[in-house]
Amino acid sequence: MLVVAEDALRARAREYREELAARWPRSRVVFASKAFPCTAVQRVMVEEGLGLDVAGGGEIVTALAAGADPALLVLHGNAKSDEEIAMAAEHGIGLVVVDNADDVDRLEATGREHDALVRVIPGVEAETHASVLTGHEGSKFGLAPAAAVELIARIERSPRLRMRGLHAHVGSQILDVEPFARSVAPLAALGEFPVYDLGGGLGARYTYDDRPPSVPEYLDALIGAAREHLPAEAEVIVEPGRSMVAAAAATIYHVVTVKRGAVTFVAVDGGMGDNLEVALFGQRFEAAIADRLEAPDGELVTLVGRHCESGDVLVDGVRLDAPRVGDLVAVPATGAYCHTMANNYNGNRRIPVVFASGGAARLVVRRETWDDLLARDVG
Repeated sequence: MLVVAEDALRARAREYREELAARWPRSRVVFASKAFPCTAVQRVMVEEGLGLDVAGGGEIVTALAAGADPALLVLHGNAKSDEEIAMAAEHGIGLVVVDNADDVDRLEATGREHDALVRVIPGVEAETHASVLTGHEGSKFGLAPAAAVELIARIERSPRLRMRGLHAHVGSQILDVEPFARSVAPLAALGEFPVYDLGGGLGARYTYDDRPPSVPEYLDALIGAAREHLPAEAEVIVEPGRSMVAAAAATIYHVVTVKRGAVTFVAVDGGMGDNLEVALFGQRFEAAIADRLEAPDGELVTLVGRHCESGDVLVDGVRLDAPRVGDLVAVPATGAYCHTMANNYNGNRRIPVVFASGGAARLVVRRETWDDLLARDVG
């Protein structure tokens, strides 16, 4: 199961909101829902005064179910469908991030008025995995500055769209503040606008060696660049996702088998069905036996999942204290991009999500059942 420390989640949301407001009063924190699009998590963000970034129709549905004000939603996506654009129009989503000219066609076709941001490729490369790098030339997201200028002019001529500002995002799991700061000037070069959405991307601490910047350090760099380049009266938006939720959750597994040989494999009752981060881009995690956390001299093992793939590895090389069948293994920092990418490979039933606070626990997402796996069959 995935266990979320609710108090830690709320504290992180407040930290982001308060630290940003202290540096740029006309600002907004918008949680990147794609990191953990669970209605209960989105509801926490709404209750703590944050907006929500939604990257598709499903995230719109859960955001509204969480009680979000549609005016505080920001819709993203490089390939928004007609249905998603229609949902934006129907519910009055506050900002639509325009990624291409086809977005404009679809927005105008709704017959409604929309506030738009244009997503710009800032031409900034950050040190992170290629799968989560988005601000470089050749990215599938956004427009190069010259193309952005043309689309801005078209939106400004549109009778239905209001050109509100610009958006940029350099990537995810970034452990250095410098790329964030460098992404601001390319936006400023395109002109003055009422809104600048500076994206997210701050990394989380997954391993003992990771040293991500703190929220104050990140915002000092980002808002320092904003003060240098952006109009003082503009609204600044940031979109934290991974750094907002990763550390607030841990996944708890049962050990199913221990196989000793040239390599000691400890296999658990989950794996790439509930954590694709390792297989997707080699993210490193740590692990420990839940009731024997300290294992400096523990056995060096490879922690693997139950799925029929050799790549179904949770941690390649971790010390566990005398692992045995029935033990509970805790893998921390699984709050980001685990629940959202959970899947049914090998007929896997997606795992439950539990909120813990004050010594009490409550179920917020139930485990799937066998009947759930058959629910969509029609013949």
